[in-house]
Amino acid sequence: MSVVKVSVVYYSSTGTNYQMAQEAVRAAEQVGAEARLRRVRELAPEEAINQRPEWKAHLEATRHIPEATLDDIEWADVVVLATPTRFGLVSAQMKQFLDSTGPLWAQGKLTNKVMTFLSSAQNPHGGQEMTLLSLFVVAAHWGAIIVPPGYTAPAIFEAGGNPYGTSTVPQPTLSESTVRAIHHQVQRAIQVAEWLKRGQQVVQ
Repeated sequence: MSVVKVSVVYYSSTGTNYQMAQEAVRAAEQVGAEARLRRVRELAPEEAINQRPEWKAHLEATRHIPEATLDDIEWADVVVLATPTRFGLVSAQMKQFLDSTGPLWAQGKLTNKVMTFLSSAQNPHGGQEMTLLSLFVVAAHWGAIIVPPGYTAPAIFEAGGNPYGTSTVPQPTLSESTVRAIHHQVQRAIQVAEWLKRGQQVVQ
């Protein structure tokens, strides 16, 4: 069976979702998957970014990360999306990228992708769950297979008990419990993708 391919696509203004995306890549590689780390294009005007030194510093520090393209989605068996919440929705940057996937959708190339989601908000009740659920809607339109963490491991409870996807609040470094939850969630999605690939081989 061919190796599972994982695209981790994120938006991060000050680094939290970047850290989460990095852990998602590590989790994938730990179980032998091939992983890509991609950031979506920054859309905010320079004057807005310049008003927040931490935002500008993070943007400069991550310019080496390739920008996400439609090829990264078409290539993947598993798509991991990480985005901060913006008033209970995904960031404008992530939304713009998702809107650009229309051509793949029209060609049926998004069907049966395995998808799982990560998020953050300024505080534990700042809209994380709504942001994750809004991504469930995207996956439904794609005809994708949503693999949430649910309550399938102690790590989920330790990280706050979000069954829709691992979420956190901004912090200099991710907590160990959050890292464990991300690894469990991503590896669970990869396992489901492996089952699908085996099933496709049997059918063929």
